[in-house]
Amino acid sequence: MAVPSRGSRPGGAEGPSPGPGAAPRGTRPRGASAAPSASCPDTEPRTGPPTGDDDADMNPKSCLGFAKCFLFLFNLFFFALGSLLLAFGLWVLFDRQSFAAVLGSPLYSLRVWSYIFSGVGIMTMLLGFLGCLGALKEIKAMLLLYFGILLLLFAAQITVAVIVYTQRVTLAAKVATYVQELIRGYPAQGPPGDPHESWDAIQQQLACCGWNGPQDWNRLDGPPRDGDGAIACSCLEALAPNGTHGSPPALPHGLCPMAAPQDIFPMGCAEGVKGWLAENLVTVVGICLGIGLLELCLLMLSMFLVRNLDPDYEKLLRGF
Repeated sequence: MAVPSRGSRPGGAEGPSPGPGAAPRGTRPRGASAAPSASCPDTEPRTGPPTGDDDADMNPKSCLGFAKCFLFLFNLFFFALGSLLLAFGLWVLFDRQSFAAVLGSPLYSLRVWSYIFSGVGIMTMLLGFLGCLGALKEIKAMLLLYFGILLLLFAAQITVAVIVYTQRVTLAAKVATYVQELIRGYPAQGPPGDPHESWDAIQQQLACCGWNGPQDWNRLDGPPRDGDGAIACSCLEALAPNGTHGSPPALPHGLCPMAAPQDIFPMGCAEGVKGWLAENLVTVVGICLGIGLLELCLLMLSMFLVRNLDPDYEKLLRGF
């Protein structure tokens, strides 16, 4: 019985023998690519609950969204507050007579306060506009301008505070010299000028007379004039405004030649200013610290948005 040779097929049929360079059966030739597999890929979409890695991926976006929302809402409030300040400043500027009649304040002081309110309102509106639009539309140029203006304001406040604290003795001496010249130039007859009206208002509000005391009104260093020996009517206690009986009376101006010593405010305005600062020191320091901390928070938020927003300016080119 013949034994079938190797490589022969069952049934006696022999297949072609592999050539000398052919690869053995069951192996792929070198360099041949594998056929595409019909099995599922190794990675499948995860349908289970989010893991810690997912939370780590979502946290930066959540922080960015919170910063944008907070900056937008806060600057929207700033814009509305600036609009109110500007409207109030213009109202005081164009209707000073009514405010002077109600408050008993000089027209010059009201004009100065109207300019202050208007300037602060315009600056607040500008900051609110830049912060709102920059955060909402993710415009880096506006956010950088917003950051720059806030940084300048913060640096200016720090500089003014340091100068006032370190030069307080020099500033007090300059104020005393200015007040002495103001008292010497007080008109004996006729209506006083704007600076004199403001000084009358200070004396009435602080219940003081002169800078060091009533003796400042004794003109002893100049030639005698009409009205020498008289004192400002705003130094008299009998004419001080009383808030318990309706609106305050008109602010007294001019000189009163016949004034009894017991009717004159005995305290100087330098002591009155020191007393006012001592009573309101906590309030003033608290307001300054609150404004400074608020500016620091806004500076950090705006810089955080600038560093984490898309560096491209496609949103600016697409328009609003």
